[in-house]
Amino acid sequence: MTRTATHTAPATIATVGTDAAPSWLSERLADGIHSDARRAFDAARETFIAGRRIDMTALAGALGVDRTSLFRWVGNRDALLSEVLWSLAIPTLVQAEHAAAEASGADRIAAILTHFVDDLITAEYFRSFLRREPARALRLLTTKESPIQRRYVATADWLVRRDLGAEPLGGAIDSADLAYILVRLSESFTYADLISGDVPSAERARVAFRLLLRADA
Repeated sequence: MTRTATHTAPATIATVGTDAAPSWLSERLADGIHSDARRAFDAARETFIAGRRIDMTALAGALGVDRTSLFRWVGNRDALLSEVLWSLAIPTLVQAEHAAAEASGADRIAAILTHFVDDLITAEYFRSFLRREPARALRLLTTKESPIQRRYVATADWLVRRDLGAEPLGGAIDSADLAYILVRLSESFTYADLISGDVPSAERARVAFRLLLRADA
């Protein structure tokens, strides 16, 4: 990713994840040079939001190129899906932060993460993806095989450090460890139907976040 040597923009909830875990494709999309990659990515994103499966053969045909060119532009399907998913997570996180603007400290972290979970549970195009490709979805969203979980953990760590300091909960736990636990809680309640056959629940996630963060102590 291209950055100026003399100035680095301050991290925000929209940027900290990708900055912490960039990918080959994210760098191509950010450099402003690879217009073909951007065109393919935008088409894939529109397909996903429409609730349809991203099919590399169909996408290549829609772009008027062969599959080899498409793979050269954006990598394999998992790489493309990962960037599409994270590109949709970013505005969702930003919206969650705005919704929690009046809160502070542990209350703000819990509110942001709860809003995020609720949005993922209620976004029909996202749930369609989970129903359509459950195994792939869990692999891309909840393991380190794709950058999504690493970006989410980095975002949670940034929130913890911003709102609770470098030694959260009186120094009882490292900020990175706390962030990881928060993300695993988030995943457990967001994808409960896929993981355990339970019903996804933002309310149960909210209670768990607040207990872990000692928001009511």
